Amino acid sequence: MKISVAMCTYNGSRFLREQLESIRSQSHPVDELVICDDRSKDDTIQILENFATQVPFPVHIHVNPSNLGSTKNFEKCLNLCSGDVIFCCDQDDRWHPQKVEKQVHYLQQHPEMEAVFSDAQVINDDSQPIGKTIWQEIEFDTVAQERWKNNKAYEILFGGYVVTGATLAIRRRILSSVSPFPVAYKELIHDAWIAIVLSLQGNIGFIPEELLFYRKHSTQQVGFGEKKEKVTMSDRFNRDRKLKLAPLQEKATNLELLQQLLKARQDIPAEKLTQLTQRQKHFNVRATLPDSRLKRFPLVLNEWIRGRYAFSSKDWWLPLLGDLFE
Repeated sequence: MKISVAMCTYNGSRFLREQLESIRSQSHPVDELVICDDRSKDDTIQILENFATQVPFPVHIHVNPSNLGSTKNFEKCLNLCSGDVIFCCDQDDRWHPQKVEKQVHYLQQHPEMEAVFSDAQVINDDSQPIGKTIWQEIEFDTVAQERWKNNKAYEILFGGYVVTGATLAIRRRILSSVSPFPVAYKELIHDAWIAIVLSLQGNIGFIPEELLFYRKHSTQQVGFGEKKEKVTMSDRFNRDRKLKLAPLQEKATNLELLQQLLKARQDIPAEKLTQLTQRQKHFNVRATLPDSRLKRFPLVLNEWIRGRYAFSSKDWWLPLLGDLFE
């Protein structure tokens, strides 16, 4: 297999050298590094050009004529790669020395799979581990992993992010089936879109190992943010009702956009979108509950009977009580 690395850069000079060195040091060498720079204003390009003179593989540097943003920049970069397997690469992480070797081996051993992702250890600005992994942060635990193996990956992804692009390796041949990447739903960035499409086709797997050091810092363009603070009981009774309903409406709208994108495809069986439809209906109901608590009761009761509050939280009774009494 020919191995390509697709790296997108934008004002990334602070951590870029560390990432480049980790690519150079792979136990399984890469065959090319393709970079699309989104018009950096720091010395990112100089660092890349200097690196290109020091490695045995070609480094192709493309500077965009105008700023594309992360999703479209990755779309461009991936399609410029010529390898059989392409590794998505962020500018500010650090790869485990055996990342390429282990993910290539997985794809060789699983020819039915079109992509594979892994866990990653979270590090800070000083490249020090903070004591957790990204799977711990998103609660992709052994129960969720078993669901994934039992062909429920797409249902997990309907609920939120699991596949981090920085850990993702794909076969180039799937690009035509996932491009162009949609931009109408801004939270659906390149890795989320690829993962959802492939999960619905049943051909994305995972390696339960930490194959890179994923950096969380204040200046990153995309990535996992800090978990939101739990809403206290006092907050529930004192906050403006519009503040409660706004994120629910946004969730319902985003799920509707996702439905439209997936229904427009010809390669996804309608029955696989059933849960997505139920999720959208649930959040739409919650976002449009009447001000009158009495009038809310039958609507909330119906959602509870249908078991749809599980879409809102594993502690399903908390949003239920909030919908009844806030």
